[in-house]
Amino acid sequence: MTMPLYASAEQVMRDRSEYARKGIARGRSVIVLKYADGLLFVAENPSSTLHKVSEIYDRIGFAAVGRYSEFENLRQAGIRFADIRGYQNDPRDVTSRSLANVYATTIGTYFTEQIKPFEVEICVAEVGHTPEHDTLYRLTYDGSIVDEPQYIVMGGQTDAANSALKDSYLEGMTFADAFSVAVKALSTGSPSTGNGSADILPANKLEVAVLERARPRRAFRRITGAALTELLPKTAAGEEVVDVELPETDSES
Repeated sequence: MTMPLYASAEQVMRDRSEYARKGIARGRSVIVLKYADGLLFVAENPSSTLHKVSEIYDRIGFAAVGRYSEFENLRQAGIRFADIRGYQNDPRDVTSRSLANVYATTIGTYFTEQIKPFEVEICVAEVGHTPEHDTLYRLTYDGSIVDEPQYIVMGGQTDAANSALKDSYLEGMTFADAFSVAVKALSTGSPSTGNGSADILPANKLEVAVLERARPRRAFRRITGAALTELLPKTAAGEEVVDVELPETDSES
């Protein structure tokens, strides 16, 4: 007689955690950080159509790593939640915290009840009217929420990028300084440049966006094309960059 296979609840959870972590680590990294005038998103992403960074609501952005189909479904669900809540109640009721709670419930339920957990890690970010009200929430594959005070590094080989940011990040940085710090940290941890190398990722492998505090309603803007390319040589050459204004590009959801 064949005995049924048995695994303890602890072993099942460990196996699911390892499965999810391996899937997320195979992806390319995303960095989200606070700067003086808002929040900056920089992702290693060679695709111009499959976005890892997006707008969710007026002053709320979304970034993700892992399995694209899974985090894209989560992104769309977040937009529907925000639109319905904003329409039925008040746009002020749509906050990064409320979205993070909904995402945490969904991801946590999958982790505990489904055979395969989500292979995703996401960030929900909101730009406030003052820097003290900016928020960065990291949500992991098991539904845990962490309120990050300065920056988030997700996906890929995060140790090198985290180390670089720890050494170079400063509160209240200008956009130019924040962009330089983020791109250098992302490049340091990227397999495309060779981990630990001094090479900078080119514009065609970067996805960059901001939540800009000064914009009256829709704070999200992408930085693409020539505007992005123009920023990179200054960063790559190691020159000091001052008084760089954000280029005007269209908002996207």
